[in-house]
Amino acid sequence: MIKQALKDKPLPVYGNGQNIRDWIHVTDHCRAIDLIVHSGRPGEVYNIGGNCEIRNIEIVKFILRYLNKSDSLITFVPDRKGHDLRYAVDFSKIEKAFGWRPEISFQRGMEETIQWYVKHW
Repeated sequence: MIKQALKDKPLPVYGNGQNIRDWIHVTDHCRAIDLIVHSGRPGEVYNIGGNCEIRNIEIVKFILRYLNKSDSLITFVPDRKGHDLRYAVDFSKIEKAFGWRPEISFQRGMEETIQWYVKHW
């Protein structure tokens, strides 16, 4: 999406963009994996989540606002069959077991990611 926006090309959004996803920064995800590898109990399942549920359309609009681009780049496309409305993860087990929580805010992570694309594309 970021590359498309930088090129002023259409940003395809499934359906009405109201689908919700749980966002986590890759650094937080890696910290959790490292913690589980070194401190988790063998055979246990630890879900990793970002505690940051955001609608897809809001993500696209965030990118456009940050880049000073028009919402007119948003192009709604037919939703795929069986597309889940919401993906979310309960990470309470890893939080209770190890005190782990995501540290990087969505806004900070997105800003850093967009800045990287601006610099490298």
